[in-house]
Amino acid sequence: MRWLTMAMMAGMAAGAALAQPAAPAPAAGAAAAGPPRGYRDPYEGRKKLLIIADLSTGNQNAHIGSSHAVSVIEQIGRKAGAYVSIIRTDTDLVTKGEVWGTGAYAKGGPRQARGRNLDYFDAVLFYTNGETRLTPQQKQDLLDFVARDGKGFVGVHTATATAASWPEYQQMIGGSFDNHPWGITRARIIVERPEFPAMQALKTGDVLEDEHYQMLPTPYSRADVDVLARLDTRGLDMTLPGVHRTDGDFPVAWIKSHGKGRVFYSGLGHPDAAWDDSRVQTMFLEGIKWAINGGQAPRPHPMPPAP
Repeated sequence: MRWLTMAMMAGMAAGAALAQPAAPAPAAGAAAAGPPRGYRDPYEGRKKLLIIADLSTGNQNAHIGSSHAVSVIEQIGRKAGAYVSIIRTDTDLVTKGEVWGTGAYAKGGPRQARGRNLDYFDAVLFYTNGETRLTPQQKQDLLDFVARDGKGFVGVHTATATAASWPEYQQMIGGSFDNHPWGITRARIIVERPEFPAMQALKTGDVLEDEHYQMLPTPYSRADVDVLARLDTRGLDMTLPGVHRTDGDFPVAWIKSHGKGRVFYSGLGHPDAAWDDSRVQTMFLEGIKWAINGGQAPRPHPMPPAP
């Protein structure tokens, strides 16, 4: 009987094994996670700028001109041969992790396709607003991209009105938006660093029409940022209730170091007309080139007297 019992148990085990559903076969093409056969990176060997134009968590109508802004940024870089731009209206590529599509294009899907991440780029540009949808890990990846990898970050206009609850970001960019007391207005500027390439098309006394920003007292500090140009307050109404600063320090653009990396920021860029101004185009082109390649070291300095 013992041999019969053992035989029956063996048969039951074999039957159970046969009854288990077979592991699904890999989807057709799933093994080809990389680029299609014969594909070559068209930007190999080029400097690459990741442009994030995501206003989805911020003001939904005030900065509709960001589309024209990023199109100009893309074009001036391409025309100068300085960089190529990848424009995104989401923040999915702001990561050092794997990037995949969804559905058929998800990892393991029949058309799986792995995307680029921060490692592909030389600098990241934010024309953003609101808290963003960055995860805690994405936030850390962006900080490391600049501070540890020694790469570049560029902030445009509302980039200082972004992620107000993320102090490490505000420290990296160098300032936090308070308001724009004068709305869109014409204002003269004082160029503090005329020798810096981003200032080559601007001079003291030039008039720029834009939505000029006022920074909160912190983290903005002239001990940390190298102000390239500021507003000349002598032509502005400083009695308006929205004017909070009493030191007359309203920067137009600055550069700074962050760890091993470089940061360029300008509050210009609200109206379409600003992006059609060759002086503003030159400023952003040279500022982006500096963020990507380096060059003059930032030289934080006290605010010089008005000329």
